[in-house]
Amino acid sequence: MGEFNKGIIFASLGSFWWGVIGVLYFKFISHIDPSEVVSHRVLWTVVILFFTIIISRRFSLVLNVFKDKKKTLLLLFSGLLIFVNWSVWIYAISVNQLVEASFGYYIFPILSVYFGNIFLNEVLNFKKKISIFIIFISIVYMMFFLENFPWIGLIVALSFSGYAVLRKIVSVETDIGLFVESLFLIPIIFLIFYNLSITDKVIFSLSNINLSLILVLAGPMTVIPLFLFVKGSELSNLGAASMIFFIAPTGQFLLGLFLYNEPFLINKLIGFVLIWIAVLIYLRDLYEKN
Repeated sequence: MGEFNKGIIFASLGSFWWGVIGVLYFKFISHIDPSEVVSHRVLWTVVILFFTIIISRRFSLVLNVFKDKKKTLLLLFSGLLIFVNWSVWIYAISVNQLVEASFGYYIFPILSVYFGNIFLNEVLNFKKKISIFIIFISIVYMMFFLENFPWIGLIVALSFSGYAVLRKIVSVETDIGLFVESLFLIPIIFLIFYNLSITDKVIFSLSNINLSLILVLAGPMTVIPLFLFVKGSELSNLGAASMIFFIAPTGQFLLGLFLYNEPFLINKLIGFVLIWIAVLIYLRDLYEKN
């Protein structure tokens, strides 16, 4: 099997994990306070990456990041953005808004292209401009015609798009960057745990060992799909991996609609049809480049 095909398999597994396995896991623990869930996601991601970085003898790369003030500051902000993204997505699952969250991940790659043009002076061709225009039309439509403002989808999309741009500027290895970002979030999650403890809402404890062990899995549920997708991007190419990424929001959308029976009225359907048209144009552009 060639390297490109291996890359396609890795990227597909990573996207499927994000869109299906991860959803099933976080839905299973959705009765737990979302702030505790996202805190465990951060904490165990730090623990896992610390050991993998130490074992691979790459901790010097972490120290090099902290020697660069610009990289350190950018990773601080990217860490805050990914924390917002994780928090809102986990909240969306807990309040049965998975379909709306999938809307955010559908438009995120196209918004990232737009942000790349604004902040990094990346050139937009005609197809990308059309995709971006249709995305904005869909957002405006849903803002005016949906009963509830689609804030979950927009925050998911904007936070992840901003995160992607910052990570492109920083130019640091994926796991090293995620480890440093997560380290910056440790004070926030300690505050969350403290607040939950004084209100007696903490689930994680020795008296509830089974559920506590399940919460520890929040780390692997973050790191494993990331590793698979990044490895797939390296072995194939970023364009092919970007096309495959849409498995993730599609899995989220289908699970929300058919397994969890979330409402999907006509106005939301029209908004999604516009998004799918934009995605198809975007994918066509990526396909022609590959």
